[in-house]
Amino acid sequence: MDLLRFITAGSVDDGKSTLIGRLLYDSKSVFQDQLEAIEKTNQVNGQINLALLTDGLKAEREQGITIDVAYKYFSTPKRKFIIADAPGHIQYTRNMVTGASNSDLAIILIDSRKGVIEQTYRHSYIASLLKIPHVIICVNKMDLVEFSQERFEEIKKDYIDFASDLDFKGLEFIPISALNGDNVVDPSSNMIWWKGKTLLGYLEDLELEEDEHKHQPRFPVQYVIRPQTEEHHDFRGYAGQVRSGVFQKGENIVVLPNGHRSKIKAILTHEGEVQEAFAPMSVTILLEDEIDISRGDMIVTEKQLPNLSQDIEADVCWMDSKALVPGNKYLLRQTTGSVKSAVREITFRIDIQTHQKLDSPQLALNEIGRIKIRTAKPIAFDPYSENRGTGSFVLVDEGTNNTVGAGMISGSN
Repeated sequence: MDLLRFITAGSVDDGKSTLIGRLLYDSKSVFQDQLEAIEKTNQVNGQINLALLTDGLKAEREQGITIDVAYKYFSTPKRKFIIADAPGHIQYTRNMVTGASNSDLAIILIDSRKGVIEQTYRHSYIASLLKIPHVIICVNKMDLVEFSQERFEEIKKDYIDFASDLDFKGLEFIPISALNGDNVVDPSSNMIWWKGKTLLGYLEDLELEEDEHKHQPRFPVQYVIRPQTEEHHDFRGYAGQVRSGVFQKGENIVVLPNGHRSKIKAILTHEGEVQEAFAPMSVTILLEDEIDISRGDMIVTEKQLPNLSQDIEADVCWMDSKALVPGNKYLLRQTTGSVKSAVREITFRIDIQTHQKLDSPQLALNEIGRIKIRTAKPIAFDPYSENRGTGSFVLVDEGTNNTVGAGMISGSN
């Protein structure tokens, strides 16, 4: 069975945690002791409070909101799933970015009473920015609008008008009631006008076009293995995870950023030697030549070289209360490497609601914009649109060690 990673997003009280709880509950993926504990102490109108299956923090339960990203796992006979439940509050937008960075699909909830609102714009734009290929719009709480098909179609039209310039490969709409389970796992008898699949049906049948094997071969070195023992006195291996593509024994490679060339002598795994390694395998690569390689260097094949530059342009979601202004210096962490960097320019800030590019002297907390950065030494990268693994980075404040920005590289400048 393959694995589908997806994130749920939406405004506060749109029912994200309840929806995930319903998926877990109706797919029989809840442990009995966990279910009994919730049944005894927490009920809403005589029903089990399914949101508590994901909202585990004390503050979340007290306030009835989601604060941190909660990850849940469940499976059906067709597929395995990892769910990221993202907070709805605007001040936790940065949490949504981290949860969405590895997702194949986004479920964006809309309250049928409120329709498309600012957080819908924000989460949709972030999903597009992070190149999540598939989006399902769940119009929730249909029971509170008398399961009106007219209201569903109205919201669908509003969303399509807004999202016409967003980059989604697939966009689906489905009317649901997470609290009652309508069209979540089982078809709704209250919406006989709906001829589409249930939410779980969409999730099980979705075809994932993304294939990391087709990407350019990229192997960021995480650790240099040099045992220094009598038995292995000549051993020098480079350990890490294949970020994308395929590496084969005997293949000619280039090590970046220094540009040294060699050939793969062997590929080792925990089970022994293999002839090839592909994403996301963790392996140790041995080379024919002794080359000065350290953590953060990237091994690539000579026929498919990435970009190499000290000057990059990137979209960034700002995550710090202290605003980003040109001239600020940060530690840029990309794949397994870290390099000092300085922000040269803020090209523009994005108005989330209108998608307009606005001139701005700074980026405040949770704002998104495009910036130009200069690094202390060249870094190897691919545009984020081509390779999410090598095209992403985070900015770290060296004074506080806080992660202050998440970036998606668009190119060099």
